[in-house]
Amino acid sequence: MRDFSSDHRWLSLNTATVRKQGDLLQIIDACARHGIRAIDPWRDQVAAVGLDRAAHAVRDAGLALSGYCRGGMFTSDASRRTEVRDDNRRCVDEAKALGAPCIVLVVGGLPQYSRPGSEASKDIAAARGQVEEALAEMLDYAKQAKLPLAIEPLHPAYAADRACVNTTKQALDICDRLDPDRTGMLGVALDVYHIWWDPELMGQIARAGNDRLLAFHVCDWLVPTRDILNDRGMMGDGVIDIKSVRAAVEAQGFAGYSEIEIFSNDWWNKPMDEVLRTCIERHKTVV
Repeated sequence: MRDFSSDHRWLSLNTATVRKQGDLLQIIDACARHGIRAIDPWRDQVAAVGLDRAAHAVRDAGLALSGYCRGGMFTSDASRRTEVRDDNRRCVDEAKALGAPCIVLVVGGLPQYSRPGSEASKDIAAARGQVEEALAEMLDYAKQAKLPLAIEPLHPAYAADRACVNTTKQALDICDRLDPDRTGMLGVALDVYHIWWDPELMGQIARAGNDRLLAFHVCDWLVPTRDILNDRGMMGDGVIDIKSVRAAVEAQGFAGYSEIEIFSNDWWNKPMDEVLRTCIERHKTVV
C-alpha cells in the first residue's frame, strides 16, 4: 500500500466538499495554493462558471481530474427518456472537454425522484432494468469519446431517491453483462461511505480487478449520523476502516487518487482554507 504520510500528491478534492464556500474557480485557486493536484468537479459547478472557463482554469492551475460528477439518473417515465439520453450525452461531452478520466454515475432510484415530474412508481426491479438499458445506450456514446463510465453503488438508504444499485456486486454484475470483454470502458467508483458496511466488499474488490476500479472516494461515517445525505464525517472522525479498504483496492493495482468527498453541513460552515488544510492532514494520517 502506498505511503501517504510524507506528502499529498495522491489527494484529489471532490469539489462538493467545499461547494458552499466558493464557486469552482475559487475552489481551483484554493487547491492550487494548497498544492492539491487534482479535483473532481460537479456539473452544476461547471455550468455556473461556464464549461470553457472551467476547462481553462483547470489547465492554467496545472490540475488533473480524478473524475467528473455526475452522470446517470437514468430512471424516468417514458416522456422523459429522450431528456435522460441527451443529458447523459452532454455529460460525456463536458467530461471530454475537461479532460476527465471517467464519469461517475449515480444511476437513479425510482423515476419520480430521479427525474422529478415522472409518473410515480414503486417498482424498484423495473427501475434497475431501466438503469441497465439506459446505461448501455450511454456506454455506446461514451465509447466513441473514449470516456470510461464508473458506476457508483450507493448505500441502501438511497435506493428510492438516488441509486437503486446499492452494492459493489450489483454494480459489477452490470459491468459483466454490458462489458463482458472488460474493455476498461465500464467499471466502478467505490466510495467508502456507501460500501464500508458490506460483508462481501473485499471479495468484490478482488473481483473488480484493476481494470474496473476507476475511482476511489473517502470520507467517514459518523455515529450518530444526523442527516444521511449531508452529515458525512472528515476521515478519522467516524467508524470506517479506510486504510483497510484502500489496501484492498491498491492490492488490485489501483494507483489513482484518493478522492475526498464530504457532504457536510458542519464542514460547509468552515472556511475553505481550514477544510483543505484538514483534508491534507487527514489524508496523510488516516487515509
